[in-house]
This record gives sequence, structure tokens and C-alpha cells, in this order.
Amino acid sequence: MERITKVILSNMCMVENSKGEYLFINRHKNDWPGINLPGGHVEKGETLIESVIREMKEETGLTIKNPKLCAIKEWDWGNDVRYLGLLYYTNEYEGELKSSDEGEVMWIDYFKDKNRYHLSEGLEELIDLILSNK
Repeated sequence: MERITKVILSNMCMVENSKGEYLFINRHKNDWPGINLPGGHVEKGETLIESVIREMKEETGLTIKNPKLCAIKEWDWGNDVRYLGLLYYTNEYEGELKSSDEGEVMWIDYFKDKNRYHLSEGLEELIDLILSNK
């Protein structure tokens, strides 16, 4: 039995502001369009925490602090490849919100206004996983 499996590591972070709104990105990419949580891939040589802090800075302009790992989501990519999404939560950050090439970032009162947006496939499950473990 083979014990080595190719794994792709990614992260997403749910950031909450003082108004109870959550930070979302309206992705421009065709591979997972719609409103989603900001995040990205873990790069070679960086820790898991370093990667989520870097991705949040790149995609939102914010420097997050004390991200808490809440859940891990696994997707099957076929060809014996595992895709793991590390799901974080924080309400500590600094900086100014700034959109990037990845998409437009915005604060949304998710539970009140989610029906006004096209949500990325599976977003509701990710949010449930994070909020049930934060």
C-alpha cells in the first residue's frame, strides 16, 4: 500500500469586523466564480500561518492577526491528488481594504444579505464549518 499522496494545501480565512460583517471576495477567475472567502495556496517554504496571512494581505490589503484554524475541507481532485483547504477565522486585523486582481473585496452582512449575491459553489458549507468551530 502506497503511503505517499500528493497534497495541495490551500487556505481561506473568514474575517469578521466590529459590525458583525464578514469579508468576502467576488472572484474574477472562472474556476470558482462568485462571492467567496479570500485565500490561496500554501507556497513552498512558508508555514501554514504565514501563508494565510500573506494571502489575506495580497487579496484584501489587510494584515490579519491570530488566525484560528477552525476546520479542514478536503476536495477530490482525482489522479490520486488530495486538495486540502485549511479554514481559518479571525476578527483581528489592520490596514485598509483593497481589492486585487483576484477580485473585488467587500464586507457583507452575510446572514442578512447573502441572497443578494452569487455565492461560489460550496461557500455555505465552508462558512458553516468555520462558524461551528470558531
